[in-house]
Amino acid sequence: MLLKPKFFNYLAWFALLFGIIIRCFQYLSNRSLWGDEASLALNIVDRSYLELLQPLDHNQAAPFGFLWIEKLATQLFGHSEYSLRLFPLIAGIASLFLLYELGKNTVSVVALPIALILFASLKEPLYYATEVKQYSSDVMVALLLSLVLIPLKNQILTLPKIILFGGLGILAICLSHPAIFVLAGIESANFLLTPAKRRREILINRLPLYFIWIIGFGFFYSLTLANAAKNQNLHNAWKPEYPQSVLDLGWLINSLKRFFNNPLGFETIDEISLIVFIIGSIIFLRKNKQMFLVLMSPLFVTLVAAYLHKYPFRNRLILFLTPFFILIIAEGAAFLTSQFSKQKKLRTTAGVIIINLLILPPLILSSIFFFVPETRHEIRPVIEYIQANQQPNDGIFLVGGSPDQFEYYAAKYGYSKSMYFILPYNDFFNPETFSEQNWEEIKRTSSHLQNKQRVWFIVSGLRREREVIVKPSLDRLGQKLDYFSKPGSLTYLYQMKSGESRQ
Repeated sequence: MLLKPKFFNYLAWFALLFGIIIRCFQYLSNRSLWGDEASLALNIVDRSYLELLQPLDHNQAAPFGFLWIEKLATQLFGHSEYSLRLFPLIAGIASLFLLYELGKNTVSVVALPIALILFASLKEPLYYATEVKQYSSDVMVALLLSLVLIPLKNQILTLPKIILFGGLGILAICLSHPAIFVLAGIESANFLLTPAKRRREILINRLPLYFIWIIGFGFFYSLTLANAAKNQNLHNAWKPEYPQSVLDLGWLINSLKRFFNNPLGFETIDEISLIVFIIGSIIFLRKNKQMFLVLMSPLFVTLVAAYLHKYPFRNRLILFLTPFFILIIAEGAAFLTSQFSKQKKLRTTAGVIIINLLILPPLILSSIFFFVPETRHEIRPVIEYIQANQQPNDGIFLVGGSPDQFEYYAAKYGYSKSMYFILPYNDFFNPETFSEQNWEEIKRTSSHLQNKQRVWFIVSGLRREREVIVKPSLDRLGQKLDYFSKPGSLTYLYQMKSGESRQ
């Protein structure tokens, strides 16, 4: 190897620094909460700690440990986006260091900085480090449990250690729904890798620890998860993510392939990342098949839960698995770098191209966040604009987007529910079917919109082409006076026709 190990260690620390800075830039951009964030934030802000143990409103489900930390943050630092996103940011930064520690003991010197560069820059792990959801802390908990459990293989635990690790497991379950998959997966792998003559001894020693975890999970499940499982809206949303039967191999192949796009975040290069993952798996199986089994064990348990229709194998819900895949992908990429030599020009060229296609796109895309941070539905500046320009008798009408997002910000800016009207997503957007009669019917259902000469129509959370669709409907009702837009959100101010305003 031409480069010394110290160089790769410096490169790993550079990746850590890059990951921290880019996450802080994204956090400090202070984007508006989008619909799903706002739905969870309404629960956090409006409920007490005990009420957060009850089924959540707005079709939300989250571990109560995460909710309590979020609640505490708003009480300590105020009701703001910064407060709500502080713990996900801390979890995202902590995950970088935890992956560094895990990688030092599982992958080669060359693979470690590659893993950290990917984890620091891939879109999904980066984005969820600053979202008001539990997925960033899911990753942190999975990595922490891995660091704790992997070294326990073959150990006979003393009573204090059983109590310590038992308490740690319960704490993890309180903070993260999929923590149980990591606990079960890694401990199962450790047991299978234990020499046969010691398995009975290890099993008897660990039974009290497993008993603590099972009791903790059972209590937690009955307290919160059982109610979430009964939510019909959540059930309908999750149903397509489950296999049709135990023999549904098509679902398995498609789900694993889709994993590289979301939640891993390789997007347009997911096929390349899949190839490099296969190469990395082969390298692990040749050199350290035991560690490969351990790293993949949470995946196996999660797939079993999906086949039992107990946990959806979808997008952000399986973000906690991404560090394990990244380590294996990094080992595959490191193998390709070892093929570089003057005597093997074709192999060298192919290896360089593959590695560049793997690393450069996420690195470039994440670097853009320094100048243009990620945004989704910027409704906050739209509401601020309306507040600065509205007249006392103006009406406010949300005609599309997330009602929860609007309600969250409306309350922050002093708008009570009697001061605005919300219409569901698509009822207002088709100029072929919408008419003045529809508007009269809407006004009859809302006293707020009666006798309004001017109305602010707000659209949020929709694709940009909706701007073209909604305006023809509005033009039937009056004359456009003003327009203001931000990414994902916009508002029109209309002077209503005299016949519509009932002066």
